[in-house]
Amino acid sequence: MAEKKELDRRLGIKGWALGGRWGFERYLYTLHRITGLGLVTYFLLHILVTSTRAFGGRAIWDPLMGTLGSGFFKAGEFLVFAGFAIHGLNGIRLILIELGIATGKAIEPEYPYPTSVGNQRPLAITVSILAAVLIVLGAYNIFIAH
Repeated sequence: MAEKKELDRRLGIKGWALGGRWGFERYLYTLHRITGLGLVTYFLLHILVTSTRAFGGRAIWDPLMGTLGSGFFKAGEFLVFAGFAIHGLNGIRLILIELGIATGKAIEPEYPYPTSVGNQRPLAITVSILAAVLIVLGAYNIFIAH
């Protein structure tokens, strides 16, 4: 009798990030979740830092602001801007889909789903291009213009 081969189904981060036959929209979904978590983390840290002004006075605030002006934090500022651009524009795309504006007329669902490929994919690509343009403009403003 042949022995059964046990398969390791725990793929870890590699399996999560490189999800096999994921489509473009699935990568946008994952990026939307990651940027959402990043923005929530930033907002919580922002509240913490600005509360030092209210509770610690200038003795804590001035040295903290001097530290936050360094190049490391400029890169962080850029990541927050990039996350905001991606999350915001993809959120608008999702709202248009949920409202039925970007889905087209209802049809019998047969694979490959023509409403997804014909209507939603061009919108996803357009949103991605707009986000990339905003990120490049933001990088110019953060790193070069100042």
